[in-house]
Amino acid sequence: MKISFWGVRGSIPSPLTPMQIQAKITAVVQRITQKDIESQDSRERFIMTLPAWLYGTTGGNTPCVEVKSDDGTEIVLDAGSGLRVMGKHGNKPADNHYNLLLSHFHWDHLQGLPFFDAAYNQETTIDIYSVFPAAKRLLRDQMKRPYFPVSFDTFTKKINFHTISPAESFSIGNLKINCCKMSHPGNSYSYALTENGKKFVYATDVELSQRDFDRTSARAAVFENADCVVLDSQYTVAEAYQKENWGHSAFCYAIDFAVHWNIKSVFLFHHEPMYDDKKLNSILLAARWYAEYIEHAEIKIYLATETSEIQL
Repeated sequence: MKISFWGVRGSIPSPLTPMQIQAKITAVVQRITQKDIESQDSRERFIMTLPAWLYGTTGGNTPCVEVKSDDGTEIVLDAGSGLRVMGKHGNKPADNHYNLLLSHFHWDHLQGLPFFDAAYNQETTIDIYSVFPAAKRLLRDQMKRPYFPVSFDTFTKKINFHTISPAESFSIGNLKINCCKMSHPGNSYSYALTENGKKFVYATDVELSQRDFDRTSARAAVFENADCVVLDSQYTVAEAYQKENWGHSAFCYAIDFAVHWNIKSVFLFHHEPMYDDKKLNSILLAARWYAEYIEHAEIKIYLATETSEIQL
């Protein structure tokens, strides 16, 4: 399966500010030497040496992760503002069929749906899955006046809602799917997608606590021995203490959690909207250092960034 990131930011969209762009330009200029601008080749070599946080950006769109199975099934995890970008620039499924899995109904995970171009195409089919029986009403309500000028009824008529049970696995195409409830205000659900012996886990919006380390059949089905987890790591430890019960985790807790469940790789996700690219890079380095400190350097740790892809 192929996993693509279209939105990785938490809470609210946070585009680059003019000050952040100016800071990037200043940092690049300070690194340039005379040799770096002598020729086209030297200029290109210089650009290639720039760190990822300086040359690019993590992204400012709220959560949306696309999964394409080996048989071409299209699954979208959450409908944050990244869904709009996916609709503009992603590769559309040949059969115009999308499967949307929703973790919960906070605005940052829904706000992209009214701007998803494919939803207005009457040839599009969308199957929407969630644990919440009120899903249809909740999605319709966010598009009522005065909140939005276009109603939900303008969408394709081929929208089907499915209420799933956390206690039961189900399948979409070749993908077997399990889910479990996480600690988050209003509840949020994590999903494990398994195909050809590879397990991918989407675990956004979770405030990790000791009970998340307790072994239950539901948690084991989702997390145990996963190849890759996209995991909420919005805060530093100090912020996690200050924002108790806000529903998000510190990056080091995410590493502890991955170690506990024998997960091979971690993508830090749901980034704090106040963090710029330099700060997020420092968190990535700190997370890798922490894994070494607890003697688990074998875990691969990455920063979830918009337009990046994973192949499992």
